[in-house]
Amino acid sequence: MSTVEVGRAAEQLAADYLESAGYGIISRNWRNRWCEIDIVARLGQQVHIVEVKYRANTAYGYAAEYISRDKSARLIRAAAAWCQANSHAGPYQIDVITVEGTLERPQIEHLENVLEA
Repeated sequence: MSTVEVGRAAEQLAADYLESAGYGIISRNWRNRWCEIDIVARLGQQVHIVEVKYRANTAYGYAAEYISRDKSARLIRAAAAWCQANSHAGPYQIDVITVEGTLERPQIEHLENVLEA
C-alpha cells in the first residue's frame, strides 16, 4: 500500500469514527490553492476542522507530536479559508484525530479544539 493509500485509509477511519460519534461529514480533502483540510464535520451548530495524523508505530513519537508550529499555522489559515469560501460565520474549532497502530486494529483518539483560531 502506498503512503497516499495509507493516508486515505487513516482518513476514512477518522471519518467513520466521527460519523459513529454523531458528526455529519461536510467535506473531505477540501483544498484551495494554498491549503488542505482532511475533514470538515459538524456536530450541532459547531463546525470541526479536522487534521488526521497516522503513525503505524510510536518508535519516533506519537502522531499528535507531528503537528509542528508551521502545521498549526497552516491549519489556522486553512480553517479561515474554508469559512470564507463557504460563507460560514458561525462557530468552528480545529481538532486532531490520531490513528496509531495497524489500520486493521487502530487506536483512534480525538483531540478537540487543539488550536486557537
